[in-house]
Amino acid sequence: MAPTQTVHHHRSTTKKPNKSFKTRHASKGALKELDKVIDHPPGKVERSERGSRKTPHQQLMSRLDRRNQARQKQQLKHKEKAEAVSIFSGQNGAPRHVAIVPLSVDIDVAAVISSLNESVDVSADVSPDSPSRVRVDRFRQTLQYIPAKYDLMNALDVCRMADFVMLVISAQFEVEEQGELLLRSIEGQGISNVICVAQGLDKINPPKKRPQVSASLKSFVNHFFPSVDKVLSVDSRQECSNAIRSLCTATPKGVRWRDERSWMLVENVNWPEDNSEVVDNVILTGVVRGRGLKADRLVHIPGWGDFQIDSISAAPLPTGRAKRDDAMNVDGNDSTQVLEVPTGDRDDLDIVAPEEIEMEDENISIAETVRKGVLLDEHHYFSDDESHIPAKPKKLPKGTSEYQSAWFIDDISYSGSDMESEDEDEEMDMDTTGAPEDGVFPDHNDAMTEAGATEYPQSEMFVDRPLEDETQQLEEYRASRRKEASDDLEFPDEIELHPNVLARERLARFRGLKNFKTSPWETSEDRPHEPEDWRRLLQIADYKGSKNKTIAEALVGGVSPGTRVDVHLRAVPATLRNKPQPLSVFSLLRHEHKHTVVNVNLTLNTSVEEPLKSKEELIIQCGPRRLVVNPIFSSNDNTPNNVHKFDRYLHPGRSAIATWIGPLTWGAVPVLVFRNKPVQDPEVLDSADDNQPDIAHLELIGSGTVVAPDQSRVIAKRAILTGHPFKIHKKVVTVRYMFFNSEDISWFKALQLWTKRGRSGFIKESLGTHGYFKATFDNKLNPQDTIGISLYKRVFPRKSRALEDVIG
Repeated sequence: MAPTQTVHHHRSTTKKPNKSFKTRHASKGALKELDKVIDHPPGKVERSERGSRKTPHQQLMSRLDRRNQARQKQQLKHKEKAEAVSIFSGQNGAPRHVAIVPLSVDIDVAAVISSLNESVDVSADVSPDSPSRVRVDRFRQTLQYIPAKYDLMNALDVCRMADFVMLVISAQFEVEEQGELLLRSIEGQGISNVICVAQGLDKINPPKKRPQVSASLKSFVNHFFPSVDKVLSVDSRQECSNAIRSLCTATPKGVRWRDERSWMLVENVNWPEDNSEVVDNVILTGVVRGRGLKADRLVHIPGWGDFQIDSISAAPLPTGRAKRDDAMNVDGNDSTQVLEVPTGDRDDLDIVAPEEIEMEDENISIAETVRKGVLLDEHHYFSDDESHIPAKPKKLPKGTSEYQSAWFIDDISYSGSDMESEDEDEEMDMDTTGAPEDGVFPDHNDAMTEAGATEYPQSEMFVDRPLEDETQQLEEYRASRRKEASDDLEFPDEIELHPNVLARERLARFRGLKNFKTSPWETSEDRPHEPEDWRRLLQIADYKGSKNKTIAEALVGGVSPGTRVDVHLRAVPATLRNKPQPLSVFSLLRHEHKHTVVNVNLTLNTSVEEPLKSKEELIIQCGPRRLVVNPIFSSNDNTPNNVHKFDRYLHPGRSAIATWIGPLTWGAVPVLVFRNKPVQDPEVLDSADDNQPDIAHLELIGSGTVVAPDQSRVIAKRAILTGHPFKIHKKVVTVRYMFFNSEDISWFKALQLWTKRGRSGFIKESLGTHGYFKATFDNKLNPQDTIGISLYKRVFPRKSRALEDVIG
């Protein structure tokens, strides 16, 4: 019988049916939440993802119910859009602000406005220096063109007021550096809808190159504003008509920080006939936008300052019906309708709190106590007190409790693998990580450093070297250190003391911290060095709650947006008559005139070549304000003790917290940072005044966002003193070049020593009179290691100045 032939079979599939993954919604609590029926308020529909049905009711909805739900969503969307554009509807509706921004010198702004008007058969007088208002009957809308100059500050002022920003590009000349500066600046301060047009496109010959030029211009604009889908030509009547259609029918998306406040485009300024230095009843006319305008709140006028409101009266535009009867028109002008007057809740112009009442327990004089050592955390340690040196860890059997460990004497030790250190179970918080110079050391169980050759016989007597030899060796050592520091930049906070300078006097304000991120900061020592009015600044305990309350307060009351009003100001300096007419008025939220410690999360542009130094004079724009500030930079971290390291420089592409004393700003308002351009001509450089900022030659070097102000935020400047291991014997090291006399060693004896490679130790005793001392460390040291101590001093921010007060 023939053997049966076996046939080889392959698996039908290579897929393996694995168990499905349980998501985070598979817990009992999550399933219970899914089973709940959510009751929605009337008129509101749950905004869920398309196709998802969360409740059992939604899972059983019929097709008719689903159609009804979709119709409700559509109606709600139309209602929100109608509310957004309702301010522009009607014969007397608010005009849509259109900013015309030229991006090159050859742009004719007046010709652009005239082309737009002619495309919809509107004839109006056009001025390149003042706003012009036109009525477009085809779309039943009113447009107000605001022409901008080829100037940075003027373009920023105009775009702040705009619902639509029309960028005008030349088809014949490229956008220069000044034009790119305008684009980056108006984008950084916040911008609404953007429309891009080209001028001179019909002059490109041959005509077949025009689409290529238009595509090139669109590619350039999309680098800054990707939402722009087409570059229109102002030389074409059809494309101008399309631009007008977009301006009249689109919904402005607005600028968030601007729309949280009440603001107004100034149409006219009326000064009374008064020759006094301070004038009352100065009238600004315009249409209220944003929130309701309140007479109790202060107003900020860019270029002028902050002022109080006397009253707000109606100023409607004259209509044809009112012109029929001249007598009635005269009577109507005599009886002005007052819409808002101040109440007892009016804000004052004080920038700081009234004079504080000194508490008796705060008048303790520092000189009453004789101090023999540096301040470490909250205590002054004395030179004859050895309690600051931590005890040597005990060797304990495994399983020993904290109570049982007290019964083991230090000299007793056990051999074998049942030994453990008492500190092995201690864990550090994630927020407390740091470097050895911060008082944070790595695990010492591994061999981090190599044992160096010992030259330290215990019986050898220490003898001072000749002073000339010490000086020569010190210069050679520091010269080699300077070369290493310039190459590696590992110790940016290191300072060098002169041998004839006493460290305890040079570093009198400095203190020590056991751990930079967790040790408490004693603020009583900083009281004599606080800036003027430091304790009178505005302090906010709950910033988030206060901000939400203040912004919600602006939603209720005041003159309704869309109303044309006359704002009567009080106490206006007569010197402002000679200044140009202001373009805008911003109503400040409650407390926004008061000074506080302003913190800004600042990022330096990568295009900046050199790092920015702390306390360098800068010009910043924060919302409606422009200030001259000298900020100090600090690390942007969250520490348990609210102590942050002072940064001497802010490097390009990096972020830091910039701090100064200035007026409060609620919310995450964008900040622009400018600096005077360096002058290349040496003759101009010699004759220029360094203290006077020149707003005509500015460069944008960074941008940021306002964060919560915090007066208790400590900015600590670190100073590192380094020494060289002279002799090493096991864990005992002789250190030199850190101090130069025994008195300084006794003063700083309580501070913890650290090394570059992660070892820690303490000063044991002074040797001789030239600043040598003996120190003990937790393990053997490498002869090439560097020993240091960290000292800290609190740095206070400087006051800001209004730009209009500086430039005059």
